[in-house]
Amino acid sequence: MRGNLQQVSNEYIASDSGVGQSMSKASEQLLDAYSQAVISVVQKVSPAVVNIDVQRQVTGRNRNYPQQEVQGNGSGFIFTPDGYILTNSHVVNGATKIEVTLSDGRSYGAQLVGDDPDSDLAVIRINAPNLITARLGDSESLQVGQLAIAIGNPYGFQATVTSGVISATGRSFRSRSGRLIDNMIQTDAALNPGNSGGPLVTSHGEVIGINTAVILSAQGLCFAVPINTAKLIIPILLKEGKVRRGYIGIGGQNVELPRRLVLHHELSKERGILVISTEANSPARSSGLREGDVIVGFNSQPIGSIDELHKFLTHDRVGIRASVTILRKNQKLVLDIIPEQSPSS
Repeated sequence: MRGNLQQVSNEYIASDSGVGQSMSKASEQLLDAYSQAVISVVQKVSPAVVNIDVQRQVTGRNRNYPQQEVQGNGSGFIFTPDGYILTNSHVVNGATKIEVTLSDGRSYGAQLVGDDPDSDLAVIRINAPNLITARLGDSESLQVGQLAIAIGNPYGFQATVTSGVISATGRSFRSRSGRLIDNMIQTDAALNPGNSGGPLVTSHGEVIGINTAVILSAQGLCFAVPINTAKLIIPILLKEGKVRRGYIGIGGQNVELPRRLVLHHELSKERGILVISTEANSPARSSGLREGDVIVGFNSQPIGSIDELHKFLTHDRVGIRASVTILRKNQKLVLDIIPEQSPSS
């Protein structure tokens, strides 16, 4: 009897050991597949990733040295064989000198082709032979949880790679100009200063985002401008050097509307934009907008926030007559307005 129990025990231990070895082997294979995916992407994309060093003249506090030169750096990637490079606006905006270092160590002076602070995108160009380009993907097809790989030059450490997943899509993030960038990609692939402008890449080696921001007080909250946004902006920057956007010249804030006004005027939104000020010689002043008015619609479309108004003030609205629906005290009025080109454009 004891011999039979011992035999069963030995068989169980052998069986358990076999299962453990099988699971261990499966885990190793999974890790190997993950590693190979990342390695393949890096080999394919990193030759197109560049380091960008910039110099800027800033106003100093020392009256003996009113102008001071500061240096900064970021990342970018080559997207055409003739040397066009995509990066963040905040990397190159206001630069007096731009120098690009390729992955093979070659360095070239770069020229600013176009800059759009509102989308935090910019295009620069170098004149260099034998350039390797990155392939642009489709950010609309992203799935939450899929592999995301960031390549850049944080703190000047060239071709640094981090990986993670797509944490969320469709986020809104405010650019340094104050305008919202829609459909931002959230990832937990670690980003640091200097990563800005580098590519966020899929496991197939396609660029689906431009790394742009990280919330420093949090962990794993990083954001990238979707490549589909860049596809819309790039042709405009190549042609005009900037993106024209509409401007009406108000200072405002989002406010809740009294319930009785919402019901009385049959409004579809319970919020509006309180006009705090109107700028001199602005479309708002010319249209008759006054301090205290509450904007609730634009071109017969309901709006409930400043960001929603910005979405209507696109470049194709510049110089085109439009209507603004307002509440003035208890009255609902419609004013004609002609948006102008934004001064920041």
